[in-house]
Amino acid sequence: MAEGWLRALTNGRLEVCSAGTHPGTVRAEAIVVMRERGIDISWHRSKHVDHFAGQTFDYVITVCDNANETCPVFPATTTRLHWSFPDPAATTGDEEARLAAFRTVRDALEGALAAFVQREGLTGDPLPAR
Repeated sequence: MAEGWLRALTNGRLEVCSAGTHPGTVRAEAIVVMRERGIDISWHRSKHVDHFAGQTFDYVITVCDNANETCPVFPATTTRLHWSFPDPAATTGDEEARLAAFRTVRDALEGALAAFVQREGLTGDPLPAR
């Protein structure tokens, strides 16, 4: 969901990568709740964080405590940020309970990422195609 928000909030201005410590399929609930906000993440694919080890990034943002603890070390020029959000995939119960958990995290991510994008001046017109 964070990848979808960053792409939307920056109007495609950033190259955004996302990964997890235990990648699997993108959860159907995440696709549903992001679609409710007009963002299609159905084409996203889950990647392991080790896939990006050794690469250079301007920012690395972790959004759960497990990822923060197991995230690989990136070059000193990378700004690391950590925001502790609950894992909505850990929610049990019926479909509506699971969707509610995903909506809560979706909205919290939007707020945190919108503030980040504004603070860092990452809004604006899309970059020209390469």
